[in-house]
Amino acid sequence: LLARHNRDHLRRSGGDARLEARLASFEMAYRMQAEAPVVMDLGRETKATRKMYGVDEEPTDEYGRQCLLARRLLEAGVRFVQVNYSYPRNYWDAHGGLRKNHADNAAKVDQPVAAFLNDLKARGMLEDTLVIFATEFGRTPAAQGTDGRDHHPHAFSIWLAGGGIRGGIAYGQTDEFGYYVSDKMVTMPDFHATVLHLLGLDHERLTYEHAGNEFRLTEVSGEVVREILA
Repeated sequence: LLARHNRDHLRRSGGDARLEARLASFEMAYRMQAEAPVVMDLGRETKATRKMYGVDEEPTDEYGRQCLLARRLLEAGVRFVQVNYSYPRNYWDAHGGLRKNHADNAAKVDQPVAAFLNDLKARGMLEDTLVIFATEFGRTPAAQGTDGRDHHPHAFSIWLAGGGIRGGIAYGQTDEFGYYVSDKMVTMPDFHATVLHLLGLDHERLTYEHAGNEFRLTEVSGEVVREILA
């Protein structure tokens, strides 16, 4: 009934494009609300799948549920999914006690992430899904405080898998201490340009206006890192 009234309203308005776009967004919001409970019901998964992700087991239950839900969202057609692993429940920021901190966190994420990749591949979804495992900075190679590590933006790693990525390679290198990049540095504009390319977008044409000038999202230096592409 509501849809019929909306169509009548659109027709009387002369097919206004802005009204049509708003009606489409309302309809999408309704479909999302109607489908969300089904998508988020992890009980619909088999026992074997839940076990593969580490659901209902410690220490993998929390992150395993997030990764399994991510796969279900992708299956339902969601175009972008972000899975966070961060403060306050989980804490990579180890200014002290790095060894225990890293071991505890790795025990929580390794199995769910591996399950996510294997599950996508088994379902034929990995080749169409770009998976990015990233952070905003690395850690210093030298100790800080009580055997911790400080923030270090000068050299750190990001891994990618799936759609359009040539797997099984490492790109770039640091010096012998891991302080600075010594070969094949990838800047943030380069990384963003590469991701946009994999999404089918020409990063050089994506601009925004500021103070009367057009600026590229990837600045003037961003270049696609083609060596990592399949």
